[in-house]
Amino acid sequence: SHNPARYNGIKLCRAGAKPVGQDSGLATITADVIEGVPATDGPRGEITTRDVLGDYAEFVRTLVDIASIRPLSVAVDAGNGMGGHTVPAVLGPGPLTVHPLYFELDGTFPNHEANPLEPANLVDLQAFVRETGADIGLAFDGDADRCFVVDERGEPVSPSAITALVAERELAAHPSSTIIHNLITSRSVPELVESLGGRPVRTRVGHSFIKALMAETGAVFGGEHSAHYYFREFWGADSGMLAALHVLAALGSQDAPLSELMARYEVYAASGEINSTVDDAAERTRAVVDAFADRTVSVDRLDGVTVDLGDHAWFNLRASNTEPLLRLNVEAPTEADVDRLTTEILGIVRG
Repeated sequence: SHNPARYNGIKLCRAGAKPVGQDSGLATITADVIEGVPATDGPRGEITTRDVLGDYAEFVRTLVDIASIRPLSVAVDAGNGMGGHTVPAVLGPGPLTVHPLYFELDGTFPNHEANPLEPANLVDLQAFVRETGADIGLAFDGDADRCFVVDERGEPVSPSAITALVAERELAAHPSSTIIHNLITSRSVPELVESLGGRPVRTRVGHSFIKALMAETGAVFGGEHSAHYYFREFWGADSGMLAALHVLAALGSQDAPLSELMARYEVYAASGEINSTVDDAAERTRAVVDAFADRTVSVDRLDGVTVDLGDHAWFNLRASNTEPLLRLNVEAPTEADVDRLTTEILGIVRG
């Protein structure tokens, strides 16, 4: 996935990409493995080998048409992950010139971690876009289920803006559909969905939650701040490649550069996720909520606390499930508003 090389592992799912999470079987599997799984008394299984890359590439290209778009120069940082295997098959045919960076499959990740959520891991792609004069840059994580986008200037594009763009495209194809967004995605996403006649549905952070809600609601699309994008046509699962195809189709079907195209989706300013190491996340969270009590319009506890301050300003504090971290996301109308709120909140969180 997007973790460092030493955190190797697998993801489990049921038929149709139905997720297996802590509450849907993972805890049982964990307990069974710790206890010791006995050898089966049944017949021996068989190993079969099939290369599905060609079938996969052909399938995803049927979902988004890029054959008729204008020629585009595309810089791609695969981070030595699976994107290096799939990108040539999917983006090779058609009007795209692909400039490859770190396409060699290497699970030790010798150039940088395959986690484009970390700004340091985007630096090489940003420089590569400027060097090649590419129209767009794409960065995939290790298993290529996430895709980050860099514009022609080498500037990162907010995953919330990508969520809004893809949501608009999906609603044009499937009017009045449901769109999933997690609770720290920009408020511009549900506002856009509603304005287009769609139904926005808010969920907590995490792929297993979103996949389950995709199935439950029949949503056509879902997006997360972490650049996970989920598609009904892809069994409700996330696909960095399919998201990339949507962005390429949108960019190539008009003449403006990507920075200009995305400007209409970048409505508010945001802090991005800021982590603080704390001894007592619950106590620090209560202190922040108390400090903002006289300015608070509402408090939501779907995932951590989301404090609505009115006038399009809000913040979310969530404790990590695996580390002693408190995660902060702030959104407001201007960068100055975001900076002011972030400074005040971190002052309380970090003492």
